[in-house]
Amino acid sequence: MAADQAGRTRRRLSTQERREQLLSVGARLFSESPYDDVWIEQVAEIAGVSRGLLYHYFPTKRDFFAAVVERESERMLRMTAAVPGVPVREQLTAGLDVYLEYVETHAHGYRAFHRADAAGDQAVRRVYRRALAAQERQIMTAVAADPEFGPLTGDRSELRLAVRGWLAFTTAVCLEWLRGSGAGREQVRDLCARALLGVLAP
Repeated sequence: MAADQAGRTRRRLSTQERREQLLSVGARLFSESPYDDVWIEQVAEIAGVSRGLLYHYFPTKRDFFAAVVERESERMLRMTAAVPGVPVREQLTAGLDVYLEYVETHAHGYRAFHRADAAGDQAVRRVYRRALAAQERQIMTAVAADPEFGPLTGDRSELRLAVRGWLAFTTAVCLEWLRGSGAGREQVRDLCARALLGVLAP
């Protein structure tokens, strides 16, 4: 335990808690500003740590941003994982509800994740594209195993293109929703659901 200047006692954060704190600050800053406009000194100041401590966790700014992107990707993949044996139509509405809850609750992280493709750093962009590829595979696996849509998806390249286009569409809709488009969550959910079913239907 450590005492601050006011004489109050504050709990020392564990390594994992400190790392999560830094990534949360990074998600907010990267969601509000382009990659090149975010300075490590800002992150350290907001988190109340020294720059040296931040570099102890993340040796470079590139490593830090990549960790922010990976954290958000892992969250999304966990929350939207398909349930084996359940038809796509049944899962779609529930899955989008979970996804939109995540988008709204973690708006800073969601924006930061999708800023990664615009980052000038090629290593960071590779992290982002790997994350998108994992989302594509997750959806394609669920569709291919579905008794209704599976038989219609013999051409994997066409299915991949359709899923990739749907992810881009859903991302654009969600980012606009976060800007205050006036649409409610149910409207956004139904719009995205119709779009996916539309590209899968014969």
